[in-house]
Amino acid sequence: MAIELEASWLQVLADEFGKDYMVQLRQFLKDEKEAGNKIYPKGGDIFNAFQKTPFTNLKVVILGQDPYHGENQAHGLSFSVQKGITIPPSLRNIYKELQTDLPGFVPPNHGDLTEWAEQGVLLLNASLTVRAGLPGSHQKKGWEEFTDNVIKTISDKKEGIVFILWGAFAQAKAALIDQTKHHIIKSPHPSPFSAHNGFFGSRPFSKTNAILEKEGKKEIDWQIH
Repeated sequence: MAIELEASWLQVLADEFGKDYMVQLRQFLKDEKEAGNKIYPKGGDIFNAFQKTPFTNLKVVILGQDPYHGENQAHGLSFSVQKGITIPPSLRNIYKELQTDLPGFVPPNHGDLTEWAEQGVLLLNASLTVRAGLPGSHQKKGWEEFTDNVIKTISDKKEGIVFILWGAFAQAKAALIDQTKHHIIKSPHPSPFSAHNGFFGSRPFSKTNAILEKEGKKEIDWQIH
């Protein structure tokens, strides 16, 4: 597992990589590969969220659970898929909500959310890897400890960050966030199973921009090109 963290993240997370859980996690991933199991995303993309969104530029966190487990889908950004890949149902619903929430939003013909990441939106999954075709297969192997520590570090060292928590899994992470200095936007998950129970109409994108404006920060241009 190549650890390629952008410099400002490395500064705040350097201690994590020598901890026992991380040593065990590396061994687990090595064993997976040696057993001939395909892992997504590819090694160079595992820490893509941190590469695209430096700690110094961070404004918003959108928390997902697991990388996509299909061929060429996952590339290290939650909810995002590589260009040329079919847009997954949850992301289609995110685009639908954007159309309602932000007048003039035009759904793109792809699912690559890199443009958000480059504006300061950390697209963080709780687990950063998965075995091909087996959702949840790398849960409880150490990734959650790492990503929980990422959330705590953001909470401790930053101010005025907007955390967008969709669904019960993400909302449980609110316990890691100091709500006296950060903002939390919650709603049901955008998946087809729950989007009609309150995700549609929740307006997380305009709410986020209103908070950023109040904080004196540049708003996110949510339009994907």
